[in-house]
Amino acid sequence: MLNLNEGLTLMATGMGTVFSFLIILWFAVSIMGKVVAWLNKLFPEQVKEAITASPRAINPEIEIAIAIAAAKLRK
Repeated sequence: MLNLNEGLTLMATGMGTVFSFLIILWFAVSIMGKVVAWLNKLFPEQVKEAITASPRAINPEIEIAIAIAAAKLRK
């Protein structure tokens, strides 16, 4: 049967292992962020602007009629 000291040793070992893994993971993520930012400066992505035509009705009365029809359908 395990005594209290062996249990505490096992707990401390496990918590130390998890803590060290999290520290290593934190360093890896921060280094990876810096590497990606550096690569983004070397090879920037070209952003294409989307050409969107605004679908406007010629007559504002048509828009009002559509809004009234949609309101009647919701009832």
